[in-house]
Amino acid sequence: MVASGLAAIPLALNASAATTATVTVAAGSSLGTVPATAFGLNTAVFDQYLTDSSATTLMKAAGVTQLRYPGGSYSDMYHWKTNTVDGSGYVAPNTDFDHFMATAKSVGADPMVIANYGDGTAAEAAAWVSYANVTKGYGVKHWEIGNEVYGNGHYGSAWENDTHADKSPTAYANAVVAYAKAMKAVDPTVKIGAVLTTPGNWPDGIVASGDSADWNNTVLSIAGGSIDFVSLHWYPTASSTAALLQTPTAIAGATSTVKALIAKYTSRSVAVSVTETDGLNSPARTSQAAALFAPDTYMTWLEQGINAVDWWDLHNGAGAVTTVDGQTDYKDEGVLSNGSCGSGGVCEPAHETPFPTYFGLKSLTALASPGDTMVKASSTSTLVGVHAVKAADGGLNVMLINKSPDTAAAVGLAYTGYTPASGGVTTVTYLKNGTALTTAVQGTATLQTLPAYSITTLKLAPSSGTAASASASASASASASATPTATAKASATATATTAATCKVAYTTNDWGSGFTASVTVTNTGTSVLNGWKVSYTYTGNQTLSGTGWNGTWSQSGRAVTIANAGWNGSLAVGGSATAGANFGYSGSNAAPTAFTVNGTACSTV
Repeated sequence: MVASGLAAIPLALNASAATTATVTVAAGSSLGTVPATAFGLNTAVFDQYLTDSSATTLMKAAGVTQLRYPGGSYSDMYHWKTNTVDGSGYVAPNTDFDHFMATAKSVGADPMVIANYGDGTAAEAAAWVSYANVTKGYGVKHWEIGNEVYGNGHYGSAWENDTHADKSPTAYANAVVAYAKAMKAVDPTVKIGAVLTTPGNWPDGIVASGDSADWNNTVLSIAGGSIDFVSLHWYPTASSTAALLQTPTAIAGATSTVKALIAKYTSRSVAVSVTETDGLNSPARTSQAAALFAPDTYMTWLEQGINAVDWWDLHNGAGAVTTVDGQTDYKDEGVLSNGSCGSGGVCEPAHETPFPTYFGLKSLTALASPGDTMVKASSTSTLVGVHAVKAADGGLNVMLINKSPDTAAAVGLAYTGYTPASGGVTTVTYLKNGTALTTAVQGTATLQTLPAYSITTLKLAPSSGTAASASASASASASASATPTATAKASATATATTAATCKVAYTTNDWGSGFTASVTVTNTGTSVLNGWKVSYTYTGNQTLSGTGWNGTWSQSGRAVTIANAGWNGSLAVGGSATAGANFGYSGSNAAPTAFTVNGTACSTV
């Protein structure tokens, strides 16, 4: 299923492409930038494969930027110091906090830690912060107080451990204030999160006996001045796969309601994170509908200004295995198989085999990177979802999701504020029953045919870049034919090296034990720069985590190099490209001061 290189695939609209839609992309608009913590995933201490190197590699490849720990309801009975869970809970080997942090660092992901509210104390949580950020220097910024605490029985249903005599929202809110005070006394830079109910989901709006208000109003009225973010869980209920794929339309209203509540009780900047979501309450958990639901859900929340979305779960386990839309659905909420067997004796594939949901998450790597700008996009058909991102290097990426299980979609696209280059378009696609993302050249910027039940991302270059590239090729050819020396060194990169002048901008998003580096190279010369490699050196112990994006990153000692990606190597005069990567460090994090591009010293911004 994997195309080697770029294959030319002719576009042909035929009778099977019965579903039609018009997609409009407003490239000049802005829905905000993609946060560094945007693409999260839950992990759990009961997961025997949490620290597998193969799982780490797969998470890295999927662009995971946040990992939540120690795992849902286990968090409210987990004691970090002894690495134990009260009651009959199971803790797998090598899933303690230090092993988790090593995994997070290897993935290049920001850790989000849940402090035990159920049978823990503020002092225990403060000691965890001290160990993490003072003793070990991990710099863990995001700390959530409890998991689904509203499920402690106060509203009737009880699944969350809570040993407090008073299980009301008032008791929880007062505890959040105490936890925040104790934890910030140890490290004033930590961000404290409180659990809210998601608007429209139980027990939202319920006022229990003895209370004067519902959960959200009570918690925010008491703890609003002590918190930095709120935590929502979103498991939409859907009776069919078709219904599941329409549930993201409810996200805008839910976000608006939460933001209004926050503004009602505090003038502080309080972020919103969706710390758990998947297709739990629907027919699809590992099959293709869930794979399509995943990127649609991530992007819809992020477009509403959400700080992070964390999918449940890395590994979980098989349930009552069924067939959904012609595929085996293992009823597993993990993105990777753990090799377990469900009821009826049907077993999953070998552990670390990616489920379709994994590829749904990985599809986002073709669409967006932290720091990119999300832009408005709309579709005339409810069966064709669309999300668009203006990349930092000036490219435009458009994700198209065909939600029909059996019908291809003929899609026309229109753009405002952007003129795509003409010719074939590079696409990154995930198809039903696929075992990888497929890269190809197909269709045009204004006309695409989407296979049934597929995710297709268009990688669009601006028209000026294409024109400049053609000019550079012509110039290089002319130079080669006229000068024997140029003929002997006939490569675009070599030609550019002798002529380029450049400017480099370096910025970071730092969370204490790690950071995201963003490097923008601009061609300030008088001719096209066709192929670029940025080099610089750190003065501290900054260490590259993962593979980075929008370029090929490598590090030798303190020296870092970034080579252009295949699609952003040509820079017109005045043109620029931006690449990013995650790094870990301890101690100081001084920015580099000297940069070269293709061996030529550059000015800095």
